[in-house]
Amino acid sequence: MSIGHTLLGLLESGPSHGYDLKRTFDDHFGRDRPLHYGQVYATMSRLLKNGLVEVEGTEPGGGPERKRYAITDAGITDVDQWLGKPEPYLRSALYTKVVLALLTGRDAADLLDTQRAEHLRARRTLTERKRDGDLADQLICDHALLHLEADLRWLELTAARLGSLANEVGA
Repeated sequence: MSIGHTLLGLLESGPSHGYDLKRTFDDHFGRDRPLHYGQVYATMSRLLKNGLVEVEGTEPGGGPERKRYAITDAGITDVDQWLGKPEPYLRSALYTKVVLALLTGRDAADLLDTQRAEHLRARRTLTERKRDGDLADQLICDHALLHLEADLRWLELTAARLGSLANEVGA
């Protein structure tokens, strides 16, 4: 997920302070991994530098002045382009880890077993969360569960082909 694009999209509904952006982000997208305040302000600084947001106003606070950010026309265009661009899926950290394990003499089969056990644990946790959750949680869990199922199938296929892969990468 692009945090910058997500924050820009949230600003389309109207100007907001960094604190409010963080809270809205966490409510909708960060249930499992809330943003850190530093991440929000660093992102807003970068967006400001790139002309995608502007400071609409400042207000005194208990510490530094509170900036109210607004999205610019360039920011709206950027969000439109990001939303319209399909996400690539061929970026697999699992594949990278397996190949690196083979190249460095580590036990790739053990790595696959460890990952399989973690996926099975996550599947149990997500299934329970889905059963007890609201519609947003159910949809988030469905997405994650379907990806876990695909990853579990991939782990089995890779384990079956590990010897061939080791020969191919020269390990």
